[in-house]
Amino acid sequence: MARPPKIPRIIEDRPSKTELKQESIELQLLGETLTTLSNDQLDQLDLPELMRDALDELSRVGKHEATRRHMQYIGKLMRDIDPVPIRAQLDRWEMGTRANKAAFKASERWRDRLIAEPEALTLFMAEQPTVDREKLNELLVRARLQAAKGEAPAASRQVFRVIYRALLQV
Repeated sequence: MARPPKIPRIIEDRPSKTELKQESIELQLLGETLTTLSNDQLDQLDLPELMRDALDELSRVGKHEATRRHMQYIGKLMRDIDPVPIRAQLDRWEMGTRANKAAFKASERWRDRLIAEPEALTLFMAEQPTVDREKLNELLVRARLQAAKGEAPAASRQVFRVIYRALLQV
């Protein structure tokens, strides 16, 4: 017998089951991220009322299995929400957090260096000309005296605050 001729299959341009499942998992993870945000942050996201109610209700849900089911419900609600603006806002917050952490670390390094090396003040002032040099120098002298006497580092904390504010403004 002769084989029947092959009929070309129509290839549809739709996502595979694997892609759909991966997208669903990503949305559920995004929903879990939303559960960690504060109420002020959730207000900024402009979420639909049903989603906001589900997020608020999570704290009242029981333990273990009930929480797991409720998280799946939040993931299901996420399918009806455009995740792009949410992810964009989360990225902006994360970048702000990274900038704050970087400024914090840099402020600690500058404070330690300024207290240990008096000539470092010239370098710092070259980078941060808006800082009040006289006030900073006065705080540094006080911080060095407190460190020498073994007193509480109140002036050192004030030096840190001045440096941190200056670095955040850049």
